[in-house]
Amino acid sequence: MSGNWKALLQIVLIGAGFYLALVALVYFYQPKLLFLPNVAGRRLIATPTDIGLDYEEVWLKTDDGVRIHGWFVPAGGSGPALLFFHGNAGNISHRLESLRLFQELGLDVLMVDYRGYGQSEGRPSERGTRRDALAAWEYLTGERGYEPGEIVLFGRSLGASVAAQLARERRPAALVLESTFTSVPDMGSEIYPWLPVRLLSTLNYDTRAAVAELDFPVMVVHSPEDDIIPYHHGRRIFAAAREPKRFLEIRGPHNGGYLQDQERYLEGWRSFLASLRATSGKEGL
Repeated sequence: MSGNWKALLQIVLIGAGFYLALVALVYFYQPKLLFLPNVAGRRLIATPTDIGLDYEEVWLKTDDGVRIHGWFVPAGGSGPALLFFHGNAGNISHRLESLRLFQELGLDVLMVDYRGYGQSEGRPSERGTRRDALAAWEYLTGERGYEPGEIVLFGRSLGASVAAQLARERRPAALVLESTFTSVPDMGSEIYPWLPVRLLSTLNYDTRAAVAELDFPVMVVHSPEDDIIPYHHGRRIFAAAREPKRFLEIRGPHNGGYLQDQERYLEGWRSFLASLRATSGKEGL
């Protein structure tokens, strides 16, 4: 074998070695790529009191014995309860602006930090977030006394997939999904097209499949200007959903569209909630 061929073979083998090392790194570190509790920090930087809202601190225990932390923020009216699941970074104290908007809508809100986030114990995982969501649901329907038909499930980004999975296991009044992906493998294959993501993925969070099974009202919220999760993910989830469904298009980036396009956002929510009241015939919903 000539020297040139030997040099070329060495380059190929080194390149293959680096590629396989990268594949192994992605495979074993998937949870650290998705769950980012330390981005923006685990310390609570504020409470609803800082924006003039009353709240109650809530500690829940999941079915596998993990203590998770949350806030219950009453609106003081006869509106429904909103069970709110946030995205993959930060904690509940970084969502005060959302609490303010939902207060305007007359919604009682329960918002929890997943295990490993904020003050919650444990380490995050796909199965763990499902257990955390179930614990929050049981708290609302048990200790708080809400009927399932008086609860709207809401999630943003990763939280929308958590909400969709819970909606498949329980039957709320409605489900609202904001700025989310169809599934982790779908999203990963777009971010890393040069990796066999679908073969490597140990995380699923199949939002589209969960939504396709639901037979109650669904609203999908997404912005064409989303800079993290492409708009077509929202459109594909909407296409998979059954009627009754609606799509609320807002403007602005992934982490701020609901604030940048606040008027359209609130109007979309009001219209959706009004349709739920009309359908159910319940004044309190």
